[in-house]
Amino acid sequence: MAENGEDKLIATVQHIIKTLGSTDSMTEDILKVFSNYDGRLSLDKLHGKRDAAGGGGGGGGGGSSEEQQHVPITSFERTLRTLDRQVTQVINQERLIWSESEAAEGFLEAVDDLIATIKDLEAAPHGNNQPLLDRADDLLQRCMFRLEREFKSLIERPDDAAPAAPSRPTGFDSDESDEYEYDEDIEDARIPIARPVTDYDVVIDALPPGSVSDLHKIARRMVAAGFGRECAETYVVARKGFLEESVARLGLRPRTAEEVKSAPWDELELDIARWIPAFNMVFKILIPSERRLCDRLFDGLLPYGDMAFAGASRPPALQLLSFADAVAAASRTPERLFRVVDMYESARDLLPELETIFSDEYSCALRNEVATVCSAVGSSIKGIFMELENLIRRDPVRVSVPVHGGGLHPITRYVMNYLRAACGSRQTLEEVMEGGEFGPMSVGPVDPDRPTSSLAIHIAWIMDVLQKNLDAKSEVYREPALSCVFLMNNGKYILQKVKDSELGVLLGEEWSKQMNSKVRRWTREYHRVWAKIISVLQINDGGVRPEKLRVFNNYLEENCKTQAEWLIADEQMRLDLRMSIMDSVVPAYRTFLSRLKAISDCRDVYVKFTPEDVEAWIGELFQGTEKR
Repeated sequence: MAENGEDKLIATVQHIIKTLGSTDSMTEDILKVFSNYDGRLSLDKLHGKRDAAGGGGGGGGGGSSEEQQHVPITSFERTLRTLDRQVTQVINQERLIWSESEAAEGFLEAVDDLIATIKDLEAAPHGNNQPLLDRADDLLQRCMFRLEREFKSLIERPDDAAPAAPSRPTGFDSDESDEYEYDEDIEDARIPIARPVTDYDVVIDALPPGSVSDLHKIARRMVAAGFGRECAETYVVARKGFLEESVARLGLRPRTAEEVKSAPWDELELDIARWIPAFNMVFKILIPSERRLCDRLFDGLLPYGDMAFAGASRPPALQLLSFADAVAAASRTPERLFRVVDMYESARDLLPELETIFSDEYSCALRNEVATVCSAVGSSIKGIFMELENLIRRDPVRVSVPVHGGGLHPITRYVMNYLRAACGSRQTLEEVMEGGEFGPMSVGPVDPDRPTSSLAIHIAWIMDVLQKNLDAKSEVYREPALSCVFLMNNGKYILQKVKDSELGVLLGEEWSKQMNSKVRRWTREYHRVWAKIISVLQINDGGVRPEKLRVFNNYLEENCKTQAEWLIADEQMRLDLRMSIMDSVVPAYRTFLSRLKAISDCRDVYVKFTPEDVEAWIGELFQGTEKR
């Protein structure tokens, strides 16, 4: 009896459906209403009775030839129609789906059902399923397009996908307005420039946890539907604005290689000073934070998280790397060494950290590009040292006016201060120099007592080139004694700069001994001019003649007046040289005067200077422009 009653109820419902269901869509709606109203009126039972009776939507009355030829609706088609209505209603709405959590969850469930239906259709015997499969694929594609839109909006506007002020990530700026500086060189002066950061052990959470969870749900559906690559590409597009603004806040602006090549050094130096902290910020904070976000958002969805990370990280990384590459390829004048060394050290120190961050197949190319740029900057450092050598070689030897008074030559001061400062980065320079051989240095003889690192050999070579240049410059002076003074001054300055510095370590003790020996030799050669004067006072077989005193007076007066304008730059060396002259000249003069006075016919007219006067004359030597 119960079954008869149920059959009558189903028959009545079938009659209502047949009478009111003028279209397939209306029929499905009515079926769904009855199935929700009474558990006995399930969709399967209603469809089964209706199909068995040859019923169908489309207009009252039964038994027509058209109805007899109607193909019974399949379970797949019913499911697909139901999903089509559910999904289309959501897709067509203007507001974002994720502005309402319930609507979002319902849409995701419908997408799950659609993906499952497609898999069932693909697994079923092929028969007449292809039209249904085409419809399902088309519907799935529409769902994916909508999910892409939602995915992009959740990334760009995570606050319920509503417009919001630009985020201020930790490590880039602060909520306080006075934390910003504005750079007029940036095209959009409204972009705030972040203050320098010294602690890079921070992570930027650019999206709230709830948004990350929603994005993961969307990504999971897109991957399941075969749209993983599109999802990763959408992520890259959505993150572009944030990443570009983050780099802009670091005070950098894109520069072409030609702009870098033609830029004045003071301007380029400022850009490099900005580049170094920006490079650390991007590779130590921004990119690792992007890696963390991708890992969370695409958790368990390999390789699409790696694809998204590589695509998002590449533009800001390449902007920085292309600048460094352009600097490495630009002019290699010696003045650029110190900034270029800073760039090299930044890239070199970062490489070990990138092993983990760029470990997958999609981003490992970025790590290789950092290594390539690091190598290019290292080659630039080598080139700068070679240019320093060329600069010394090109410094003119035959100049119209030599250095006044035989003083310190500007090229000596420049080279020695340059090398001394450069050796402050000795470890880095040795590392760079070991990476390749350097022209003549690699074939030149190496002193067994001299340090043999590539940097030590290179600096020794530069010192040899400098010394040869100074030797040639000394020949410009007409007076041999002044040439010696010039070499003494420059040699002493070189020794002072080498002493107690990394230069001394690199050049070695033997080199310093040889240089000291040269300075002593030049000093001895200088003393020859005084030996000529002293020779006049020598008492030989002719005895003491008063005429010799007159010659001595002329020599002494002429030499002292001339050499008072010569310069010995080092104070101690000046005092030592004066004392050595006095020790050789004054005693000889005293002896000569004493012997002269012993002669009865000697007249005082020949005695022009007392020994004290001679000491005073000599005591005023080598003051340069500081005359008596």
